Amino acid sequence: MRHILIAGKLHPAGLALLERTPGVTYTHIEEISEESYAPHLRAADAVVIRTQPMTGPTIATGGRLKIVSRHGVGYDAVDVHALNARGIPLCVVGDVNSVSVAEHAMMLILASVKRLHRADAAVRTGHWGWRNMLEAGEVSGKRLLVIGFGRIGRNLARMAALFGMDVRAHDPFLLSQGWPECEAGPAASLIDGLAWADVVSVNLPKADRPILGAAELSAMKRGSIVINTARGGIVDEAALAAALASGQIGAAGIDVFDTEPPGPDHPLLAFDQVILTPHVAGLTAEAAERMAVASVQNVLDFFAGRLDPALVVNAAALSGTRDTVK
Repeated sequence: MRHILIAGKLHPAGLALLERTPGVTYTHIEEISEESYAPHLRAADAVVIRTQPMTGPTIATGGRLKIVSRHGVGYDAVDVHALNARGIPLCVVGDVNSVSVAEHAMMLILASVKRLHRADAAVRTGHWGWRNMLEAGEVSGKRLLVIGFGRIGRNLARMAALFGMDVRAHDPFLLSQGWPECEAGPAASLIDGLAWADVVSVNLPKADRPILGAAELSAMKRGSIVINTARGGIVDEAALAAALASGQIGAAGIDVFDTEPPGPDHPLLAFDQVILTPHVAGLTAEAAERMAVASVQNVLDFFAGRLDPALVVNAAALSGTRDTVK
């Protein structure tokens, strides 16, 4: 019997898949914290994990651990080096929530351009005359720079083009490999793209430093808009707050934060032209069901020796380790 640890709340469809699969048992810990699931790792052959950390010391306690499956596509909270040292593959769910995240980014673009937060407050507080200030704009004809042009970025470009936006993208990897035929052409460089755009959306993995810091924000048009549905830390939050306070940045839509949830003193909470959402871009009901089923299926496929190698993010580091269990 293979024993699977489910670390974090999982859509019932994923649990149903486990229930009807012979030869497996599971433990389900719904709380989203490393401390909550770590004691159960010793008995686990596999882990399905949400967004909580999985550090090296915790991985070391899993003597039976053979596979880690992320309930999503990001894995910056997992110590991949510790998994590599043990020869443990880390897999992701593939293209199950790119449309959800792209829709959320498009929604934040619309809400920011239309100043939706202020419009809603005007009705609730009786400030009906706000409408005559003409703060709301139109997305049609505006320029969108998409930073990171993977599945999410391309879906966003497609949606934005349907709204009449002029779209360009910045992705050095794609630029070197060959640009795809799509709605967006490549920006000559990041700085050129930032200076050109009215709206900038970041849709790429987290790196060692923010891709939008003070220097990059100052290169943007005055009054432009920043959207982040990727990861906290990709946009320097303190620099963004300063740029909003000075008017350099006119509005923002932020779904992800350096520390989640953000504290009550977070600087972005002070701005009513900023739309804030609780890291929910990929968590639609439809996407949650697809992610639950896919993350569990990855584990079952691994044990059956048929896991898709394209879903293993550390395959190269494992030096040809086979995705099978004897």
